[in-house]
Amino acid sequence: MRLLVQTLTLCLALTLAFTAPSQHEEKHGEKDKSHGDKEHGHKKPDKHHPDKHHPEKLDRCAGVNFDAAAVDEDGVLHFFKGDHLFKGSQGKSELSNKTFAELDDAHHLGHVDATFLMHSEDSPDHHDHQFFFLDNKVFSYHKHKLENGYPKDISEVFPGIPDHLDAAVQCHKPECPEDTVLFFKGNKMYHFVIKTKKVDEKEIKGMPNCTGAFRQMKHYFCLHGHQFSKFDPITGEVHGKYPKETRGYFTKCSKFENKTTAEHIEREKCSRVHLDAITSDDDGNIHAFRGNHFLSKTGDKFHSDTIENAFKGVHGDVDAAFSYEGHFYIVKDDRVFAYNIKEPHTPVEGFPKPLKEVLGIEDHICAAFVCAKQNDVHVIKGQTLYKVDMKATPRAAVKEGTITAFKKVDTAMCGPNGVTIITGNHFYNYESIMVMLVGKIMPVQKKVSHDLFGCDH
Repeated sequence: MRLLVQTLTLCLALTLAFTAPSQHEEKHGEKDKSHGDKEHGHKKPDKHHPDKHHPEKLDRCAGVNFDAAAVDEDGVLHFFKGDHLFKGSQGKSELSNKTFAELDDAHHLGHVDATFLMHSEDSPDHHDHQFFFLDNKVFSYHKHKLENGYPKDISEVFPGIPDHLDAAVQCHKPECPEDTVLFFKGNKMYHFVIKTKKVDEKEIKGMPNCTGAFRQMKHYFCLHGHQFSKFDPITGEVHGKYPKETRGYFTKCSKFENKTTAEHIEREKCSRVHLDAITSDDDGNIHAFRGNHFLSKTGDKFHSDTIENAFKGVHGDVDAAFSYEGHFYIVKDDRVFAYNIKEPHTPVEGFPKPLKEVLGIEDHICAAFVCAKQNDVHVIKGQTLYKVDMKATPRAAVKEGTITAFKKVDTAMCGPNGVTIITGNHFYNYESIMVMLVGKIMPVQKKVSHDLFGCDH
């Protein structure tokens, strides 16, 4: 009985605290920036609102001014609007409570102010937890289940951070000196150091107020309704021509996408950000993976897409990729996915499979590549090179040697010019694996963007 009374009391408290309209009032593509009990004054959701419980009527390509955005634990970008949620770069909206059960009408939440995924060893109790901020409360989810004891006051979990936030995103080391959460309210950005809980407040100039924030490919983006700006997570400064149209970059809207395709390809192939994986197929075509994006080079032609669109079931930040007997093999964490090389990249039946089963090795790997007319996959883990016979059963990783020239390898591939090792935005060509392992002289350093993809800079 006591538990029932407490539950009813909590529901009543939430009802009073979080009553909100099903749609924020918007002006010039931004959230209502007013705050305080009298000024913020949310109302109970309007059951007759045309978008209420009809997610198919929310069209992201019609210019939805999103309330919040975040990348989940699988690397999928989520956009929130009212009590609806868009997953990935295409598809219809759905009610948020389908994925996050307690974000429902029983609590009259009706909106999400801000959200972010915490991924930090500095907070082991909240590692890989998704936080949602609504008025003065914060909800913590782990694997889409609400953590016991939540919701809590924002001031209890994140002391020094104000209520009624506009946006939030985590800044990872070394992009920030320490794992830090960036909170936005009006023209203020708050740096909350996860380990020490120290708060540093900055005023943002030169960028509209954020309505949502997220991180992709080690870059940081602020939403301003259906537009966005890329910003420096430490200073808050914006470099380049912003804001830009979200529908031409992060959501699949053909009218806008066609206008930005050439610019998007140029940005991907000329980015100075390191590659996560690269492979060359039997025809000599190059396929590169970076963050959430996939870039292919066939002759002099380039094609770019998101990984989740090009390879069903894979969501960004892959560990390695290699081509073997007409198939792409993509390694992410402890799983291996397989697809037909020719588009569309249809999944191979029986995959994904455990990394141990496919390559006879455990834990994360840095790179994997196959040289022409060979059955061996060469796997780099740390500074160690292993060889795996794809015809063997079961498969086992046999040590070939140690790569002493590099402390860290991002990815590698084998092609007509031998073995290519990529670290950062530079690559090095070796005539053979043997030369790479025993060579005393470093080959000429070349730029990935310039020498591999033909950019002007």
